[in-house]
Amino acid sequence: MKVAHDRVCVVFISTNDVLRSDFRWRIACCLKVPRHGIDSRTRARFCPFDRSASHSFVKISGNLVSDSLAFLRNFIRQPGAIGAIAPSSDGLAQMMVDSVDWSTTKTLIEYGPGTGVFTQKIAESMRPGTKFFAIEQSPTLAALTRSRAPGTVVYEDSVANVVDICQRESVQQVDAVLCGLPWASFPVSLQQECFDAMLKVLKPGGTFATFAYWQGLLLPAGLRFRSRLKQTFSEVKHSPTVFRNLPPAFVYRCKL
Repeated sequence: MKVAHDRVCVVFISTNDVLRSDFRWRIACCLKVPRHGIDSRTRARFCPFDRSASHSFVKISGNLVSDSLAFLRNFIRQPGAIGAIAPSSDGLAQMMVDSVDWSTTKTLIEYGPGTGVFTQKIAESMRPGTKFFAIEQSPTLAALTRSRAPGTVVYEDSVANVVDICQRESVQQVDAVLCGLPWASFPVSLQQECFDAMLKVLKPGGTFATFAYWQGLLLPAGLRFRSRLKQTFSEVKHSPTVFRNLPPAFVYRCKL
């Protein structure tokens, strides 16, 4: 019997390795694999390390392959502005939108939507009448966001200009900011500029959610950013880890 195959991009992650500083991962691009899934032999071939560990995988197919390639190209051009080699997973997107109290949120801004993974979840989650727009500096990624979440207003601009953008939207204060920017990779001066601008529009008691990679907490930049959050917000919590993300990540949930 002939077995049908799809061309997909498969990412294998060893969850045990996530907890070590020598975290490793492998990507098997455009493999021909059976539509019913990945067999143990294929899995073993691309995850030879840590055979006793539980392995998870993220399967990216269809339009997501194009999104991933676009994201990777932008990362190569601007690694400091992108901060990751692949779009965020659906699980991380859900964790982000779960940080918002949709019953009280009337105005929300998304920073750095990338390929629109979070944007799509926001559009699905927000209540009718909620004011929502996104700010993305890359024209390529802004176009992908508009394609994934039609009807969403996406400004091709820097988040440092959020005050001016809010004025254009006739918004004085916002209830929440969801952020996909790689804060830890920003220079301290740029971090300060963006935070200062955000604090001018985020209302007292407003919420700020952003994600980070666990291995980043081993680095000085990641520790500095965590310290900045604690100095800025009255409440800083973090979500459970999303292991089915490349790399595994968690969400900072902050309240002003």
